[in-house]
Amino acid sequence: MAYQTDPARYQNMAYRRCGNSGLKLPAISLGLWHNFGDTTLLENSRQLLQYAFNLGITHFDLANNYGPPPGSAERNFGRLLHEDFHSLRDELIISTKAGYTMWDGPYGDWGSRKYLIASLDQSLRRMGLEYVDIFYHHRPDPETPLKETMRALDHIVRQGKALYVGLSNYPAAQAREAIDILNDLGTPCLTHQPKYSMFERWVEDGLLDVLQEKGVGSIAFSPLAGGQLTDRYLQGIPADSRAASSSRFLNPEQLTTQKLNIVRALNALAQRRGQKLSQMALAWVLRDDKVTSVLIGASKISQLEDAVGMLENRHFTADERAEIDTILSGTE
Repeated sequence: MAYQTDPARYQNMAYRRCGNSGLKLPAISLGLWHNFGDTTLLENSRQLLQYAFNLGITHFDLANNYGPPPGSAERNFGRLLHEDFHSLRDELIISTKAGYTMWDGPYGDWGSRKYLIASLDQSLRRMGLEYVDIFYHHRPDPETPLKETMRALDHIVRQGKALYVGLSNYPAAQAREAIDILNDLGTPCLTHQPKYSMFERWVEDGLLDVLQEKGVGSIAFSPLAGGQLTDRYLQGIPADSRAASSSRFLNPEQLTTQKLNIVRALNALAQRRGQKLSQMALAWVLRDDKVTSVLIGASKISQLEDAVGMLENRHFTADERAEIDTILSGTE
């Protein structure tokens, strides 16, 4: 049966301008990091994409190494894009990245002009696209001159292979320098994608201020701290959870007694607010409009529903903000 779009899909989603650009992004974006590779049933991926789009989620975020195995998320997304979303391409924001190891040898990693241009060409072939909307450098390169990396991003836009470019995982000082280089080249940086959650707040020590000063948007990834900021671990570590599965992204050692007590205190506040802990955690990242969009992963439709449901209650009183800061300090 052909995919039927919901005519009301744009009515309940909030769309927020990305920095000083003309582009608006949904407050909730969908990342295809772990649940769209070859180890996931294609039909489950199809249902997630269709349902997300019908909720007004127009931004799908990928990278060359997403899977597993690397490259498979882009390939599977390309197939679903062709089968279900071909006529909807102009309603979508599709992003991908390069910066982590993708192939053997000295040209398959980091930030050289050789790697970035070759990687994007591969990504476009896997997805069956002529261009992506946003292309990111995925992480800073300690050896390649920053000007070379930024000139490669500028070249990619001038080739028509990306409409916008962005940075990911850049610290504040390096982000400022990269943004200035891109401005001088005539290809402004659209957005920065940092890791940001209640449990990881490094962006508050300068990066968000730099982005606001420079008119650059931001998209926060891992806003739920790998699932820690959900009701999954309120009673400890379930046997079927990510933390119990030898995942390199979340392990039992991270869920200390102190951490679990903080999670339970945050959950109590979320309940008083009439929402789930995950919803409050997403709302908190978006609280000051310094962040354009939160990037979630999903393996179930219910997770998409919960995330978008957050928009019904995304504001905090001064007392609630103070209570959250107290809880996160571990003193309550």
